[in-house]
Amino acid sequence: MPEPLFIFMQMEFPWLLGPADGRYLTRTEADGEPERVLVIGTLEPGRAPGAPSAAPGARRGGLLGRLSANVLGVPPEPEPGPVTRTRVTVIDPISLSAESQARAWLADMDVERDIAAAAEVVNRVLHLHRIASADPHVNEVSPGQALVVRAGWGEGEQVASGRWLHARELTVEPTGRGVRRRGGRARTSALRPQERLAALLGARSRTLVCEELTLRARLDLDRGRLRHCAHQLDAALTSAVAELRAEGRHDLAIRVAELEQLAHGVAEQARLALAPEAGDPDEATLTHALQRLESALRARAVSAG
Repeated sequence: MPEPLFIFMQMEFPWLLGPADGRYLTRTEADGEPERVLVIGTLEPGRAPGAPSAAPGARRGGLLGRLSANVLGVPPEPEPGPVTRTRVTVIDPISLSAESQARAWLADMDVERDIAAAAEVVNRVLHLHRIASADPHVNEVSPGQALVVRAGWGEGEQVASGRWLHARELTVEPTGRGVRRRGGRARTSALRPQERLAALLGARSRTLVCEELTLRARLDLDRGRLRHCAHQLDAALTSAVAELRAEGRHDLAIRVAELEQLAHGVAEQARLALAPEAGDPDEATLTHALQRLESALRARAVSAG
């Protein structure tokens, strides 16, 4: 009798994710059937791809150019250090009895949806590990950060060890964003992140407290953590109204007034988030308020550039 087969999605990241190597079961309710099996394994360090060397005789100027390699005690073109990879395999615990079923799944899969679903499982484990370990440096991941993404199938112990009978690599757009798309090239272009980064590094612009809080609220909303999002967004809106108003920007006056109005509804959602009997906060309310806050911050960044 042939061994049952299990389908999986797999990603490799060039850093340690946090949780120890092993197998992790995710359930939707206590004592329920496993929803997914997540296998985390650390791969032996390899050699990172070499960066292009500077042209022979290239002039070195500025502060960095004045730091001699002899003073630093390292070769002028050091070899990249070894890279530790973490391989995460998300396995469907329901087995298949025939290879034809696995082939049909792989042929008909919705690549974007299935990669996003696998990333959600990984990020749920990372989020819970962050809390369990009280380690603020544990970060969630984006599929675009993976060195490789695979889908395939194999026998039970095989896939539980991160291996397979058959797999193919999938193409992922390396955007570095979360698993849900919240904009396109037009939005990214409007933000001009490189120009703003230069302004921030050169002390020609400054960050606002509400900007970091807004990013945290967005991450929580994208991950479906509505209670977390409600409190992050409540703080973000309170900070945004005070900070933007203090800047005295007449071009943002209407936007600030809108955010102040939205803040009342979000504050109520944050209050309800602490009452388990009230259920989850209203996602539509949070989504609309967060989008308007993000729009106001984009307008500030663009007009200040």
